[in-house]
Amino acid sequence: MILQALDINKSFTNGVSKLRVLTNLTLTVGGGEIVTIMGQSGAGKSTLLNILGTLDSPDSGLLKINGHNVEKLNEKELCALRNKELGFVFQFHHLLPEFTALENILMPNWISGKNPILPRAHDLLTKVGLMERKDHYPSQLSGGERSRVAVLRAMINQPSLILADEPTGNLDVKNARKLIDLFVEINKDFGQSIVLTTHNPDVAGIGDRKLTLDDGQLTTCE
Repeated sequence: MILQALDINKSFTNGVSKLRVLTNLTLTVGGGEIVTIMGQSGAGKSTLLNILGTLDSPDSGLLKINGHNVEKLNEKELCALRNKELGFVFQFHHLLPEFTALENILMPNWISGKNPILPRAHDLLTKVGLMERKDHYPSQLSGGERSRVAVLRAMINQPSLILADEPTGNLDVKNARKLIDLFVEINKDFGQSIVLTTHNPDVAGIGDRKLTLDDGQLTTCE
């Protein structure tokens, strides 16, 4: 089991009122599985992914990643786990503008303190047709190209799990389709588990399991 999230609760307080976002939520993800999560804006999809990615903490509940109980890890151990086991793809890409496409892809590798794995980066760039764009900066890339660079950055350390938060949200239909096909190809070729949030039923269709987040809990889509 790659991920176990059991009885996850999360609330936010705004002045006097308290907003409960996740309520006794449970999710498990197996090796090589694609899980898609649909939900309306404000349903808590990003909050859930931030918790699963250890970028935020639940109010209560158990989170295990590859058997590691996240709550028992100190900050250094948590950062190491995040860097090794998890890859992140965000809606707005968050590429660093002062670095080239290749450098952005290698960033998690550098953060880990390891020697740059250029052959893998070059293989991935070739796979998605971006080798000739490797020395271009994000401002010189199209939206579709930036999204592919973001996916390759998430893959560079060969994580067990990729978390993708509305990755097609800012793409046109053509580029959204290319990106979703890339996720399917990654899953098939490398066996990496993927949890992907979306509001688009067509995107959700790639999931081995398709779930809906509503009223703080996950239910299986019909």
